[in-house]
Amino acid sequence: MFVLFIILVIAAAVMYAVARGGDNRGLKIGALGALLAGLFSGVASCVHVVSAYEVGVPVTFGKVGSPLTSGVNLTSPFTSVTTFSTRPVDLNLSDKDVVEVRSSQGGVMYAELTVKWAVTPAKAVELYRLAGSEDAIQQRLVFPDSREIVRNVFARHTSEEGYTSAREKINAEIGELIKERLAPRGIDVTTVNLRNVKPSEKLQDQIDRKIQQQQATERATEAARTAKAEAERRRIEAEGIAKANRILSESLSDKVLTNQCIEAFREAAAKNPVYAVPCGSGTGNPLIVDGTRN
Repeated sequence: MFVLFIILVIAAAVMYAVARGGDNRGLKIGALGALLAGLFSGVASCVHVVSAYEVGVPVTFGKVGSPLTSGVNLTSPFTSVTTFSTRPVDLNLSDKDVVEVRSSQGGVMYAELTVKWAVTPAKAVELYRLAGSEDAIQQRLVFPDSREIVRNVFARHTSEEGYTSAREKINAEIGELIKERLAPRGIDVTTVNLRNVKPSEKLQDQIDRKIQQQQATERATEAARTAKAEAERRRIEAEGIAKANRILSESLSDKVLTNQCIEAFREAAAKNPVYAVPCGSGTGNPLIVDGTRN
């Protein structure tokens, strides 16, 4: 715009000079139009409009100025402005960018996650000095730092924690460390989502074998518990029977047994003749008792 301003001003001056010498009214009008267009171009070259949800970094003769906010900003005609979007950007570490990690036990896993980040407007100048453009911010800062932190966090946990039991804890650790690393550089990390952790084939084989061993151990433990319970049941049953026999033995005296024997013979003889021997420890001859006769 500023170059156009210079050209139009020079053209206006030349046409006016020619028109003045030859008293040409048309050239005078053309000179006036060129002058007005040049002035408009000059004003436009000093105005820079920063779109909504963007921040601009002005550079004049190699010197970086203060950030420009959204709206109309007055700048030098020699100033170039680099803009950065302040909207959140998603960095997806998956597919070809999936992060290969190792647990504290050496098991290899593949982690997929999404890092949502945005430029902090107040620190746009620092980001410009570090990266130079919005794409460079992601490739030079967010991408390598996120991968490094993911590897470091997984290295502090076991394989089992990595793909099952401590996923939420690991996700929180990764998010906190990425925010701490990138915030001083002017990058605001809003969310970190650990979407998936997949074991390598070798680690998956080890997991399957471990699960099989655990299942076999659980079955053996259950069988031992069942056998122990059965043995305990039999012991209690045997103790109960022995106790009952002991009580019965202590309660049956010779007199009681003799009376029960006599009663039994009496009931039997009431129906049929009975060949009876003396009851208890008594002596005597056997008798035939017929209770059917009166």
